[in-house]
Amino acid sequence: MTNELTAVLAPLPVVLPLIGSAIALMVGRRPRIQRAVTTLVLIALVIVSALLLYLADTNGTFALQVGGWDAPIGITIVVDRLSALMVLVSTVVLLAVIVYAIGQGIRDGNGEQPVSIFLPSYLILTAGVCQAFLAGDLFNLYVGFEVLLVSSFVLLTLGASADRVRAGANYVLVSVLSSMIFLIGIAATYAATGTLNMAQISERVGDLPSGVAAALFGVLLIAFGIKAAVFPLSTWLPDSYPTAPAPVTAVFAGLLTKVGVYAIIRAHSLLFAEVNLNGLLMVCGLLTMLVGILGAIAQNDIKRLLSFTLVSHIGYMIFGIALSSVAGLTGAVYYVAHHIIVQTTLFLVVGLIERQAGSSSLRRLGGLAQMSPVLALTFLIPALNLGGIPPFSGFIGKVALLEAGVENGSALALALVAGSVITSLLTLYVVARVWTKAFWRARADAPEGDLADNSPNALINDSNDIQFADRDDVGRMPAPMLLPTIALVGVGLALTVFAGPMINISERAAIDLSDRSVYIDAVLGTDPDAPIGRDTTSPGGADATAAPTTEGATP
Repeated sequence: MTNELTAVLAPLPVVLPLIGSAIALMVGRRPRIQRAVTTLVLIALVIVSALLLYLADTNGTFALQVGGWDAPIGITIVVDRLSALMVLVSTVVLLAVIVYAIGQGIRDGNGEQPVSIFLPSYLILTAGVCQAFLAGDLFNLYVGFEVLLVSSFVLLTLGASADRVRAGANYVLVSVLSSMIFLIGIAATYAATGTLNMAQISERVGDLPSGVAAALFGVLLIAFGIKAAVFPLSTWLPDSYPTAPAPVTAVFAGLLTKVGVYAIIRAHSLLFAEVNLNGLLMVCGLLTMLVGILGAIAQNDIKRLLSFTLVSHIGYMIFGIALSSVAGLTGAVYYVAHHIIVQTTLFLVVGLIERQAGSSSLRRLGGLAQMSPVLALTFLIPALNLGGIPPFSGFIGKVALLEAGVENGSALALALVAGSVITSLLTLYVVARVWTKAFWRARADAPEGDLADNSPNALINDSNDIQFADRDDVGRMPAPMLLPTIALVGVGLALTVFAGPMINISERAAIDLSDRSVYIDAVLGTDPDAPIGRDTTSPGGADATAAPTTEGATP
């Protein structure tokens, strides 16, 4: 019964948003229905994702062969602890952001955010994210990335302002380049192994010459590194995200780079586990941390500042992956979940700051703590979390990574430990600077405080800042914008309160990642009566539709 339930639920994270998008397009002239459909689809996705995580954690890795074609020929959907956790965290964020966006006043015909385009595109983006996390072969991972590209370009250029179109063009050029490299990697991998199924690639890579395997891994790392914004492939991100509407920026910052990180985890731990490029990954992780945070220090606009901290903290995840240990992967998985929540929350808070004060430039902000204590608290908690202040989840995730680095003991690992501490301190400095300038000092003490007040048309054109001129909403924070932001703050705190269970789930996911046979046996089970998966805990490895991987799990 459990396997049948999982088989029914597994495709829903992809299918439901696509159906919802079609319905949203058909009712484009009825915004209320369109919004209701979008919200209900995302609520359903959160429930489905929570069930999938429970089933994956209880019963182990599960593989569904779509359309009755057995692996490695058919399309395979794989639900394991890592993919289920990523889908759950993503859908929680996507739900919160869409409620925020609706609260921001999306309405049909609005030039800034045309609802008839925004909501269907948003649901397609959701399907692309889930498709990437659940794909069991490289081609469908590529399809997930391309769905993300198409929908994200639409969302990024909403309003068709010059800045947004320019940023969207840059984003598309970089994404197309990444996709081309990914396609080259797919073609080369197929030529070398004769398959695109991840489980079968993992089995066959060991038969390749070491140089060929390393070259294939390197090509895919470049493609995934661009998408994940790993240095030196990260320069595109700070110029692309800040120009978009606040909800779009929040989703992009919280989710899209993590899809690239997820792909790196799969390539590193499953496809090319026998190829040792850990030293290169460690160097890239260290440089990503330091270059990103130094870029953040130089910024005066909060959106750009947070975009650089986003790049910086990708380095922590690469650090954990490069350690190639259960402890390192545990820290990386937990930190990915933490960072999705916290980074999205902070970008939503910036949208509230723009509503409250009319700008996101530190040169124009001040007195926000007195103006809105709720807004101040809503910023302070995730900011301290990002900085790694105990006892927040950021501190817990960083400690897990530092312990794994010390346990590794190599010179590069210890250098990354030192770099992680320095980056954390500089992150704390950056968010403290935002707090003191935007929230603590008086508006009159800001160098350009008189250019952003509570009246419309208060801002002047300035090529160095994101502009919000002609706003008629300054000084108002609608409850549907504030409440989902506070809810995400609460989710971030829940990662702290329930850090023990979350670390345990992350550790079990890391154990699965470290043992490729769990994934391979689930996908390539040989019993024709149970082609979906394989029970790796039963005596002799008897086949079943799910593969329990934990002690005490139901066989």
